[in-house]
Parts: sequence; structure tokens; C-alpha cells
Amino acid sequence: MPALSLDLRERIVKSYEEGTTSIRKLAERFQVSKTTVHKLIILKRETGQLAPKRPNGGKPSPLVGKEAEGMAMVVEHPDYTLSEYCQEWLERTGMDIAVTVDLGID
Repeated sequence: MPALSLDLRERIVKSYEEGTTSIRKLAERFQVSKTTVHKLIILKRETGQLAPKRPNGGKPSPLVGKEAEGMAMVVEHPDYTLSEYCQEWLERTGMDIAVTVDLGID
């Protein structure tokens, strides 16, 4: 689910700060959850900001920095299937990785 626009975030918090309605009524009015309203209020109070966090801000892949190992494996075994590469990677590094396929179907 995409982040709420900054404009919507500001309208929600401004309505709350006016003090004329409850969190529940704000959630209904703006069609968001009560938790969302509450989190926005806390975010504004603690940081003074309402901008959404950057997407993909989580921890980096454990495979970052291991590209050379992966390429060496492909050069050594160009005929392997994806499943065989996953098994070979597990044996070489102890990391269990999964086969994923993007079919490009929307």
C-alpha cells in the first residue's frame, strides 16, 4: 500500500490539532485507520515532520558485496538451473537463498 500523501497527512493532523473531533471520527472522515491517525499525531509531535519515510529503507540484502562469488559460480557452472545455483550457493556460503521468478504479469 502506498504512503499517504503529505497533503493528506497534514490535513489529518491539522484537523486533530483543532481539537473539535476524535481520532475515530478523523479516521472515518479521511478513510484511514485509527492507528494511522494516532501514528501521524505522534510523528508530528516527536519530529515536527509528516513526510513519509523513503521506500525500501529496510536493511540491505545479505548478498550485497558477494557479487564476485556469484559471478564465479556462474562462470564455473554455466549450465546450472536456478535451483542448482541456489544449492551451490548454500554449499559455498552457508546462505540458503530461494528461487524467485518475475513473470512480468500485472
